[in-house]
Amino acid sequence: MSTADLRAGAAPGLTGILTVVIVGSVMAVLDVTIVNVALHPLAVAFGAPVSTVQWVSTGYTLALTAVIPLAAWAMRRFGAKRTYLTAIALFAFGSGLAALSWNIETLVLFRVVQGLGGGLLMPVGMAMVVRAADRERMGRPMALLGIPVLIGPVSGPVLGGWLIDAASWHWIFLVNLPIGAVALVLAARLLRRDEPQPAQPLDVPGLLMLSPGLALLIYGLSTGGAHAGFTSPGALLPAVAGLLLTAGFVVRGLTARYPLLKLRLFRDRTFAAGIATMVLFPCGYFGSMLLTPMYYQTARGLSATRAGLLGIPLAVAVGISMQIATRRTDRVSPRLIVVSGIAVAALGLSLFAVQVGPDTPYWRLCAAMLVMGSGVGMVMMPVNTVATRGLAPDDVPSGSTVLNIVSQVGTSAGTALVSVLLASRPSGPPGGAGRADAFQFTYWWAVGLLALAAVPALLLPKGRRAPAEGPAEPLRRPAPDRRTPA
Repeated sequence: MSTADLRAGAAPGLTGILTVVIVGSVMAVLDVTIVNVALHPLAVAFGAPVSTVQWVSTGYTLALTAVIPLAAWAMRRFGAKRTYLTAIALFAFGSGLAALSWNIETLVLFRVVQGLGGGLLMPVGMAMVVRAADRERMGRPMALLGIPVLIGPVSGPVLGGWLIDAASWHWIFLVNLPIGAVALVLAARLLRRDEPQPAQPLDVPGLLMLSPGLALLIYGLSTGGAHAGFTSPGALLPAVAGLLLTAGFVVRGLTARYPLLKLRLFRDRTFAAGIATMVLFPCGYFGSMLLTPMYYQTARGLSATRAGLLGIPLAVAVGISMQIATRRTDRVSPRLIVVSGIAVAALGLSLFAVQVGPDTPYWRLCAAMLVMGSGVGMVMMPVNTVATRGLAPDDVPSGSTVLNIVSQVGTSAGTALVSVLLASRPSGPPGGAGRADAFQFTYWWAVGLLALAAVPALLLPKGRRAPAEGPAEPLRRPAPDRRTPA
């Protein structure tokens, strides 16, 4: 990441904001990828069943989802800098507590603390970048925000395995502390103090509907995926309750004087199309990402480490393609980029699915993943860029929050759906053709979800879209106050 890259298209302060947000995002993405490969060692260390240890990830996700709706209000009420500092501190504090856990219950509890910080990092960070960037040249700053997506999946599994083998499970959480300390120092020094906006009351009824609603919905989806069906009361009732609460929030959001989130943004066709794309595409993509390591380990008999290494080509392709495609959104038709990316991603996953078997050469599978990754990088960050570019500066916090919410819901729905579909097929013994056939059947569903995302993507603008209110909103500096250090 060169200085020229950071400065291109920058309003004053953008370089510092990008540096801080990238470091904070790397910390969060690394944590997720490291913990995902550590679930089995944690089960052994605590003598707990895998179904219980799974709550180490589920508890984090539920807390993250529940706190995301607060991001827009917190930025208005306390300022983006204070909110981001709080998010980093909560995440690092939760990491330190997790490393000190004495049983599985306390570990899950401390992961919830981490999730409360993690849920604020991405929407607040994205909002700060969008506000400070030149809207006419926003592709390059948004591309740089995708760097953690490259670093995390490539290095996280390897680093996590090495920490567990060379030291102990405690270090998968302790590793966050130095990164968090660096992020805190950088944020304190580089982020400009921004004045909180005029007091706007917190929409408590809306919060009490949306946050529990999202948590219940994702819990129901996760439970259904874990138990291979959505008809059991433990999955169906939370999911239905979550949908009802979320629907109630939508009704209130359209009528309240001071809504928690500005749902009127959906009147903007570009924003609405971006939201719909970011529900369907992550559903298919992250659903397929759940399948791939399971296929390698159960149908091919590989170790978790080897399965993780086979995922590196995909992560590299996503990262490189994302850097190129997101920058091109400033010059090329966003619709052309995104729809082409969806087509390439669906093609790559189709090539993988058609070759799934008990003895397919790994180089052919990796080649298919390279094609898929090239397409994936052309979709998600470019869609975020296009959807937020035309928002008025005051609408950016709500817009970035909604984008993060729908992406999280799409991811959870996709992983739950493929889990149920995979379990619904007779699989046979490990390493057999029957098990490979079950994976192949499920992969085709993921291909269908990827392809379906092209429908809303066709509503994205053909050409560049002018920003709603000028090129950028520089972060406002408060009047000098001798009582408060600068």
